[in-house]
Amino acid sequence: MDTRELLQKVRRVEIKTRGLSQNIFAGEYHTAFKGRGMAFSEVREYQFGDDVRSIDWNVTARFQRPYVKVFEEERELTMMLLVDVSGSRDFGSVVQTKRELMTELAATLAFSSIQNNDKIGVIFFSDRIEKFIPPQKGRKHVLHIIRELISFEPVSRKTDIGGALRYFTSVIKKHSTAFLMSDFMDNNYADALMIANRKHDIVGLHLYDVRETELPDVGLIKLKDAETEQRLWFDTSDKRVRKAYHDAWLANKLTMQQCFTRAGVDHVSISTSEDYVRCLMRLFRMRSAS
Repeated sequence: MDTRELLQKVRRVEIKTRGLSQNIFAGEYHTAFKGRGMAFSEVREYQFGDDVRSIDWNVTARFQRPYVKVFEEERELTMMLLVDVSGSRDFGSVVQTKRELMTELAATLAFSSIQNNDKIGVIFFSDRIEKFIPPQKGRKHVLHIIRELISFEPVSRKTDIGGALRYFTSVIKKHSTAFLMSDFMDNNYADALMIANRKHDIVGLHLYDVRETELPDVGLIKLKDAETEQRLWFDTSDKRVRKAYHDAWLANKLTMQQCFTRAGVDHVSISTSEDYVRCLMRLFRMRSAS
């Protein structure tokens, strides 16, 4: 992809996603992801009904009468996008690839964050950390992120979600909201997810394509695993083969959902042929109501 083509793609993504974030998500985003931490504001004299646990004993001793610490909600957030760039993201059979869906989702969330005066950063991961973009503010920074989402090519095609979560918890010290974007075709990330969600606010975005859920009845076909590049023949005219394929996808989804539930992580599944706006709105409203 040459520079001109890349810039044209960035511009198209910007026009679509910035409009969505301004016209649809602005209020919903702020309500669903407003600052949840508490920052120290001031001390004042103790009043009847104040929690005695908030008494500042040093100030109380100095002035010989009780004072309490006053805290206020932190409004500024740090948002992180944890983006799975393994080989399976390039699959898509209907409207768009998972990679294209991921780009639009990430760009929409990024524009929503800067409208709320939040910082936004990105971790691209496969079975290693492919690229880290530290959190910053501003449109120029978001456009840089979109360019990377469109053009970045990873070193590896495999997946290690647990490794990405462990890196995230070690590199981002301040409490943040993190969108974990993946098809979750991986295992052994449950513990890392639970630990990360204790320190941060993790939100899972499960991206998939309808052809990953079931095989069409089209006879003998050869399929390639996008991550291992192993090629296998499947007789799709055999109902048992189609059922086994579908059951394997359901089992993986069930494992993912159980991991999210145990870790207390909000999540939503989005198909490449689905209106992701509705899915995000459903997620935002669910969080706002909780």
